[in-house]
Amino acid sequence: MATDTDEDLRHKAKMANRKAIQDAEVAGKTLEKGLLIVHTGKGKGKSTAAFGLLLRAVGRGFRCGVVQFGKGAWQSGERTAIERFGDQVQWHTLGEGFTWETQDRTRDVEAARRAWAKTLELMADPSIRLIVLDELNIALRYDHLEIGEVVAALKGRRPDLHVVVTGRNAKAEMTDAADLVTEMTLVKHHFASGVKAQEGIEF
Repeated sequence: MATDTDEDLRHKAKMANRKAIQDAEVAGKTLEKGLLIVHTGKGKGKSTAAFGLLLRAVGRGFRCGVVQFGKGAWQSGERTAIERFGDQVQWHTLGEGFTWETQDRTRDVEAARRAWAKTLELMADPSIRLIVLDELNIALRYDHLEIGEVVAALKGRRPDLHVVVTGRNAKAEMTDAADLVTEMTLVKHHFASGVKAQEGIEF
């Protein structure tokens, strides 16, 4: 019968081996570059994850930008919190609401173009280190912007700029261009049980 000491020694040896493998893998990664990150899928949490990453960048002293596509100009909790950082974060909500709310394709296209113009402006600012393009995938899904133009600009960004794109139904051209793609999978959602969108959770 194994003693606690025997189990402890086996565990220590196993973890030492694991550490050696992990350290070697980390040491082999030497490239540093601006990343194109895509959060997509039907599950909740795409924008939430993007704003969490922005908060991490702000904590490291980065200047950041946010451009919201499609979403209306309501004051979300994350926007209220991030505005406390002053000019360290530029926040631009340039949508007029979701496309099923406006029911006006011309207005949706114009709003998307305004948001994209602001994106290009932020991308050209060398002091900005990270940009969140919230719900850009939705604008691309409905062809409010031309996917080739958008992907070309994102691929041609300066080498040290991180860009996070959110929204379900990311197009293949976007995921192909990305360095990191995470798909949020819907397993269960409280909305299906009749629970409404709640302050501090959904907005």
